[in-house]
Amino acid sequence: MSENQINNLDVPEFDPEDIEKGKTMAGLAYILFFLPLIVCPDSSFGKFHANQGLLLLITGVVGTVVLSIIPIIGWILLPLFSLVLLVFVIIGLINGLQGKVKRLPLIGKFNIIK
Repeated sequence: MSENQINNLDVPEFDPEDIEKGKTMAGLAYILFFLPLIVCPDSSFGKFHANQGLLLLITGVVGTVVLSIIPIIGWILLPLFSLVLLVFVIIGLINGLQGKVKRLPLIGKFNIIK
């Protein structure tokens, strides 16, 4: 099995028409995760990216709170953590706008929105 197949084992398939109609909302899901749920609630592609955006938001809030509480080491790691989150947002934004179905590294395997 190739590495690409291993990384995308649990990535669902979506209707090409759904992808084409929901590209913009999928990209914007990484800025406001609930936007695709309001604008195109029937789009499974939009829900996928809304889920990824929600995971990113939860990770950002929890990580920031935890690192803010930890003295010195946490305070040093906080800017690095923020930079990693920014990279994840950019990756997700690009994937959503290009109509790609890729999970975010490390955190993308969880499903909250179904």
